[in-house]
Amino acid sequence: MFTIKKATLEDITLINQLAWSVFPETYKNILTKEQIDYMMDWMYSPENLKKQMTEEGHIYYIAYKEHEAAGYVSIQPEGKDLFHLQKIYVIPYYQKSHLGKLLFQQAIKAIKEIHPGPCRMELNVNRDNPALGFYKHMGMRKVREGNFPIGNGYYMNDYIMGLDI
Repeated sequence: MFTIKKATLEDITLINQLAWSVFPETYKNILTKEQIDYMMDWMYSPENLKKQMTEEGHIYYIAYKEHEAAGYVSIQPEGKDLFHLQKIYVIPYYQKSHLGKLLFQQAIKAIKEIHPGPCRMELNVNRDNPALGFYKHMGMRKVREGNFPIGNGYYMNDYIMGLDI
């Protein structure tokens, strides 16, 4: 049984630690170590996590198994009727335990609390990420794709998946 709690600024160190346990492992066969290191700083340094939470509207949720953090999800309002599922990761030990589905459902629940009317949730997923099948299973569909520059000469080669909620 997992519990999911809304993260606060006090959870930044924990989110950073969780990211280091899952993000490099997820992308080790897709991205170079240099790009992974760059993206970890860009997305998960304590300073950037604080900026996301205080200035950019990211809302994080952390899943726990008893008292152990097992994964996280974050959403961000992007427009009048548009939200972005920014991050959803489960540490390797808890993968295949349906925690990804619970975190996905938490994202939808949080969006509905913010925006009770019809809206859309989108996310970026690397075109070579095996999680693509998970997102399709959750009802998302590819709406577009692109190569998005993220700095330092790196790109995110992603599909944009969408779900009307």
